[in-house]
Amino acid sequence: MTISLHPMEPFGAEITGVTGGELTDPAAAQEYRAVLDEHGVLIYRDLHISDEDLVTFTRSLGEPVLAKTREHRLGEIETITLDPTKTNAVLASYRKGNFHWHIDGATLETPQWATLLTAREVDTAGGDTQFANTFLAYAALPEDEKRQLEGLTVRHTFAAAQLLANPEPTEADRAGWARVPARIHPLVWTRRNGRKSLLIGATAEQVVGMPADESRALLNRLLEWATRPQFTYQHRWHRGDLVIWDNTGMLHRAIPFEPTSRRLMHRTTLSGVEAVA
Repeated sequence: MTISLHPMEPFGAEITGVTGGELTDPAAAQEYRAVLDEHGVLIYRDLHISDEDLVTFTRSLGEPVLAKTREHRLGEIETITLDPTKTNAVLASYRKGNFHWHIDGATLETPQWATLLTAREVDTAGGDTQFANTFLAYAALPEDEKRQLEGLTVRHTFAAAQLLANPEPTEADRAGWARVPARIHPLVWTRRNGRKSLLIGATAEQVVGMPADESRALLNRLLEWATRPQFTYQHRWHRGDLVIWDNTGMLHRAIPFEPTSRRLMHRTTLSGVEAVA
C-alpha cells in the first residue's frame, strides 16, 4: 500500500486515499509506524473506521492495552464520554482531567507509546483536541537552559492531575487517587536513538530536591513554553475522524465541553516500548 501523506505545520500529517478496511493490511503497519515516529500526529479525515477494524489496525501497530472500563464489547476499546448516563460516574469525574495538558501513563515506568482516537459523535460547542510537541519544544530551548535541566527528576502523581480538575476533593477522592503509585522520571526524556523531549504536564507534581515554589515556577514555565503556538496543533473533530499520536512526545488535552455533551470517542492504546530514561 502506498500512503498519500500531506505534512502539516508545525508538525503532524494528514493521510488520504485509504479506507478503514485498508488500514488493517499488515504489510502497511511498518510504514505507518515510521510516519508516526516522524510526524508525531497522523490524521485520517472522515474515515468512519469500524470498531473491529480499529482493533485490528491497533494490533498491527503494536501491543494493545486492554481497557480498564470494560464499557465496550471489544476489550481493547475505551469509550470516552463525560455523560454519567453513558459511563461510570467516577470515570466521568476522572476524565475531567483530560481538559489539562498531559501524557497518558506518566505514572508508569514505561508510558503508553501511542493512542488511536476516533470520533463517533462530536459537539460543535467544544471538544477539540490540542497537541503540543515536546520534542520540538525541547529542541528550541536555549543551550544553557538545556544544560540546567539535565539531571533533574520530577515526581508524577495521579493526584496532581486530578486536583486540577477537582480542586475540592473529598477524603474518599484523595484515597482513590492515592491508589495510583507515584513515579519519578527525568525531566528530559532521552530516547535510545538520541531524541529528547520534555516530560511535563498535569501529573508533574514537583521537581525532586527543589523547593516547592521554585519547582512549581519551573514546571509552569516549561509547560507554558511547550504549549506556545509554534509547538501546538488543534484538531477540530468531524464525525468519523481518526487521529493517532505518539503519546510519549505529545502533550494533549481536550477543549472543555459539558457533561451532557453528545461527544463520544472510541479509543485504543498501544503499550509502551521504551522506559523513561
